[in-house]
Amino acid sequence: MSNDGRKIDNAFFDGTEFSGMDKLDIIFAMQEKFDQDVIKNRNLADITPEEWIQKQTLAMLSELAELIAEVNFKWWKNPKPVNRDNVKEELVDILHFFVGMCNRSGMDGDELFARYVKKNEENFKRQYGTSAKEGYSLFDKSGEK
Repeated sequence: MSNDGRKIDNAFFDGTEFSGMDKLDIIFAMQEKFDQDVIKNRNLADITPEEWIQKQTLAMLSELAELIAEVNFKWWKNPKPVNRDNVKEELVDILHFFVGMCNRSGMDGDELFARYVKKNEENFKRQYGTSAKEGYSLFDKSGEK
């Protein structure tokens, strides 16, 4: 059950208690269970966290290529109708690999959230010229856009 009483519709998690967990924590827990299952069943226990991240980065690149193909990036080719469901599936595939890398690097949902909040603030500061890092500001040195 999730923290709001909804059941997770996934046969591999029947009876798993998710109460008190937010959606991001549930995603992280589900990904960790999947990764541990893959490690066990595919005899990957000897792969270091660094190698795991390397392999998942390559897998994510493959998923990114599938995503870009879904949204007509080839300007030299006649566009096809975008299948929004396929786009969403590719985004979920990318999330699977991203969360797996977070888990292998020792970063949980709370740390990811905190780092995201901090980086988001920095990104806004860069856009508005209030960051110590130069080269991003929307405005010229006089403050004009």
